[in-house]
Amino acid sequence: MAQQEKESRLRDQTRCGEPESGSTSGLVAYLGGEPVGWCAVEPRTAYPRLRGMRVPWTGRDEDRDDPGVWAITCFVVRTGYRRRGVSRALTEAAVGFARERGATAVEGYALITEPGKEVVWGELFVGAKSTYEACGFQEVSSPTPRRRVMRIDL
Repeated sequence: MAQQEKESRLRDQTRCGEPESGSTSGLVAYLGGEPVGWCAVEPRTAYPRLRGMRVPWTGRDEDRDDPGVWAITCFVVRTGYRRRGVSRALTEAAVGFARERGATAVEGYALITEPGKEVVWGELFVGAKSTYEACGFQEVSSPTPRRRVMRIDL
């Protein structure tokens, strides 16, 4: 598939350029007009695999099909722009985006990073617990030693 076709499909999927759209698969962060990051955010019901997974539900008793709960499931930050607050800005924007569209809560499925311990490539795509905490999220469960379900009620 040609690069131009990939870009066109991504714009269609994210509804890029349509800020008033009622849905999207994510938000794009720009710095000086250049895209530097992206995060996936949609109603939790848009993620059938997430709703069926054991991990986010360990120790939780709630309606998995509540359309008012949105989920942030993935971050991508371009090399050269990491550790500059892009994930935090995307998290804050995702909460605002979800709130404007009637969300009652937003969840993230964070990874705990440990000082001095290397994070395996690709693990941090879910976001760091510290990023969610900085944006006002609270831990609601700890289904694994390194994974935390973070939530902000709106």
